[in-house]
Amino acid sequence: MNHQEIEVRFLEIDKEALIKKLRDLGAEDLGEDLLQERIIYDKEHTWTDKMLRLRTQKGKTILAYKHRVGMTAEGTEEIEFEVSNPSAAELLLSRLGYTAARHQQKLRHSFHLEDVVVDIDTWPRVPTYVELEGPSVVSLEKAAQTLGLDWGNVELRSPKTVIMEVYNIPLDNMEWFTFDKFE
Repeated sequence: MNHQEIEVRFLEIDKEALIKKLRDLGAEDLGEDLLQERIIYDKEHTWTDKMLRLRTQKGKTILAYKHRVGMTAEGTEEIEFEVSNPSAAELLLSRLGYTAARHQQKLRHSFHLEDVVVDIDTWPRVPTYVELEGPSVVSLEKAAQTLGLDWGNVELRSPKTVIMEVYNIPLDNMEWFTFDKFE
């Protein structure tokens, strides 16, 4: 079973113009939703490129393990599955020694363009960016070209790294990274 996530990002896009372009191209509009996430790390905080995430979106909660293994579009291992009881899942992880580190939110508007999922993400206090996820780097390059995105500006760092390094938001020291609570 392949658990490789193939994705890239383009920072600081014009959200309304991109939505118009996607609609003009006939992309399937999957809607917009506020994602509620709980980020969880190992007890000793030795994980630098790994995390667990509980994400609630559209009434479903997904537990994901993500491990950044390289600085490429194909550089993240991801294993995820739906959980029926998010509170019990968080309690179980706590009992196993994992530490819930941060509550976070982002507004996501998703589209399906051929074989690529296009996620337009807006985080608190961060300019909107677009994430392309698909079956291959070639499909991502094709989608980027179709959308008028310059592959020379592709961002391969994780969202956490971008938020911390580009926008100087100290996520490692925050418990709340939400639209109404930022501390």
